[in-house]
Parts: sequence; structure tokens; C-alpha cells
Amino acid sequence: MELQQLRYVLAVAEKKNFTRAAEQCFVVQSALSHQIKALEQELGVPLFARTSRRVELTDAGAAFLPAARASLEAAERAAADAAATVGQIRGPLTIGVIPTVTAIDIPTALGEFHRAHPAVSIALRNGGSDELVTAIRAGEVDIAVLGLPDATTPHRVRFIELARERLVAVLAADHRLSGRRRLRLRDLADETFADFPAGTQGRAQSDRAFDAAELRREVTFESMSTDLILDLVKQGLAVALLPPAFVPSNPNLVQVPVSDGPTRVEYLAWSDFDPAPAAVAFLDALHSQMASN
Repeated sequence: MELQQLRYVLAVAEKKNFTRAAEQCFVVQSALSHQIKALEQELGVPLFARTSRRVELTDAGAAFLPAARASLEAAERAAADAAATVGQIRGPLTIGVIPTVTAIDIPTALGEFHRAHPAVSIALRNGGSDELVTAIRAGEVDIAVLGLPDATTPHRVRFIELARERLVAVLAADHRLSGRRRLRLRDLADETFADFPAGTQGRAQSDRAFDAAELRREVTFESMSTDLILDLVKQGLAVALLPPAFVPSNPNLVQVPVSDGPTRVEYLAWSDFDPAPAAVAFLDALHSQMASN
């Protein structure tokens, strides 16, 4: 059994197609098919059920997959640890980000890190804060930028606070409140809102603020996309509460401070259990960048 065979199995399981799996692995299909067939013969069981239209995992394949993935990850980590002893940083690095990161310029940070450590394979994963914390604990994400309500901290991961800011009301330019210099939550209570989905940390901060003020609001539009939320506001369909850095300079939009509005805190989080060399190097790079700023 060879590591390359395991990579091929994972690729076929993901793509459900031998041709697309071969393209992902940068090999010809015949070579990939031959290696998987050889592995099946060695194991004595078929891993895939093949038809003219699609490829599916057999029960044996489904049972084989988790250990195969873990074996590959362990091999990659072993190679990365060995390389780190002579100052070489290599291996995979998965960064998780929420839709509204303002404290770190993620593209610039990743670009600088890639130029310094070209042997590191960088992946980016988007999601909500709770989802990303779970992914860190599961070993699926190395480092993540989270956004949580004030007085809430990430659980069972290591973290540092990056920034905190009060959200602003985002209104259409012709909204009845757009000329105000400052608002309170009660001024917005009767408005229709666009916000992140219920249950997400991006939404929780605003829900808690309205609950604390003993006010109710109507959230008619839900989306994980800040661009879509802003477009709904531009059309006069809703108002929103967002970090000020995410409100573009646009003649159709106005941002107004909310004196009792919710405060959001951004955190940098990572696993408290044996982070990989690439993760340690990226954390060091971020700490240096923040210290210089």
C-alpha cells in the first residue's frame, strides 16, 4: 500500500469520477485507475462501485476512507516535522475566516507568507465562528479569524484578541433616518433587517443587543454574504448592522453610529494541541505583522 494510492482513492471519493480525480492529481486516468485496482486487489475488496455514469464508494470503501485520510495527514505531518528541524517549513496550512474580517488583511498576509514559505500548501475555508472553532478542534483548520459578541470568547482553543468595534447602522441613502448623526436601537426597532442567519455568531451580537434593550426586531432577509446584505439595503428593502469597515463608500449607502449598538470582537484562534510547523510559522508571521503595526 502506497501513499499515492491513498491520495488517488480520496480524490475519486471526492470527485465521484475517475477522469476528474486524475485531473486533480495531475496524472492520466489509466495510471490512476491502475493504482486503485492494484490497491483493491491487495485489500481483497472493491473500494468503488463503477457504472457508466458515476462512481460510488462501496461499504468497504466508506470504511476505508477515514483511516486512509488520517494516514495521509499523519505522513504529511511527519514530513513537515522532519523538515522543520532543519528550518524548512512545508506541509498543508488551512486558514479559516468569517465573512467579515477587518482586523487582518488576509490576502496580503497569505501572500507574504507564501513568498517566505513557498513549500507550504495554503487553503482557505469560509464559515461561521462556531463552525470554524469546531473545525479547529477536529484538526480540519489550523488557524481561524473569528468574530464574536462582546463578553464571549472561543471555547477549547487558544486565542488572542485582535480588535473590537461597535457595529453601525447601514441605511439606504434615501432612508428616513439617513440624515441622523447618531441613532439608538429603539430608532431601528420597527425597521426590516437583513442579517446573518439565526444561530450564527455574526447574528448573535445584534440579537443580544436588542434583547438587552427589551426590543424586538424583524429579520426578513438572511445571508452569509455581506455583499448581498448591502445590496438589499441599497434597494431600500432592509437596514443592517455591520462593522464600519465593510460599508463601502457608495452614494446609495449611509452608515450611522448606534450609541447602544452591539460590539463585535475579532479573535485569532488555533489548536491548543501540537500545532503543525506551518501553523506555528504563520502565527509568528501574524504576530510580527501586528507588532509592527
